[in-house]
Amino acid sequence: MKSKKVIVTGGAGFIGANLAKELAADNSVTIIDNLSTGKKGNIADLPQGKIEFVEGSIGDISLLKRLFRNVDFVFHQAAISSVHISIENPLATNEANITGTLNVLLAARDSDVKKVIYASSAAVYGDTPTLPQREEMMLNPQSPYAVTKLVGEYYCQVFQAVYGLPTISLRYFNIYGPKQDPNSEYSAVIPRFIKRFSEGKTPIIFGDGEQTRDFVFVSDVVRANILAAESDATGIFNIGQGQSTTINEIAELITRIMNKDPGVIYEEARVGDIRHSLADISKAGLFGYQPQYNLEQGLRETISKL
Repeated sequence: MKSKKVIVTGGAGFIGANLAKELAADNSVTIIDNLSTGKKGNIADLPQGKIEFVEGSIGDISLLKRLFRNVDFVFHQAAISSVHISIENPLATNEANITGTLNVLLAARDSDVKKVIYASSAAVYGDTPTLPQREEMMLNPQSPYAVTKLVGEYYCQVFQAVYGLPTISLRYFNIYGPKQDPNSEYSAVIPRFIKRFSEGKTPIIFGDGEQTRDFVFVSDVVRANILAAESDATGIFNIGQGQSTTINEIAELITRIMNKDPGVIYEEARVGDIRHSLADISKAGLFGYQPQYNLEQGLRETISKL
């Protein structure tokens, strides 16, 4: 993608900042972020002159309509993205993830944006005994967060069908990589593990550690977003690695890479956590997506950038 004008909502967050950095090499990028979870430090290394940062909320539709003028693509990453925060505060999650997404779509429709690329989640599948998870499967969201992401997908489909706004929803599996925040109690497992290993502390595993996830490196997710924008593809697509890994295996791999062995502590499983997750990524091959990093490569790069 070159010489385009693009918006990245939530662009100071983990995925958004990595995406904005890649886009800024050849495009004009505007980041919208209210810094509720994003950090200015995540975008400090982005090229000056090609990035405009606007501290603002996707709840402010007048701001969105102003910023979306003459924009080619909107990469909608902004969200409350924690299952556990959504369980504690479903109303705020609804406001950010559903009303915020509706505002983004309205502003994009009214500004003749070429395409909206929406960050959805594998959480919409819930705990299903059928693996791998395919886009056409029956869905079983098990948290307010998962519900909000599914509603966002429906809104994207409706805006395309009713208003002619091209949209594509990417169901992210478990993303990891540089710029991911390890400090919150709600942080994802890989940054929490790496932080505790680096500090000589014992990592905590919720449950028995035999639960599985499909871990995908953030650079692959960034590439998937750009390929999705450039293609004629619309609809819903899984974005993962296409491989299953237990949490215990993650701890063992980080132990080997970092050459530290503080052991692990097992605590009670958390409400809302699913048991197994694995993506069928064949459909995303329609627009050229194929992960380029295996788990060890991605972990080594993540650890090297601490």
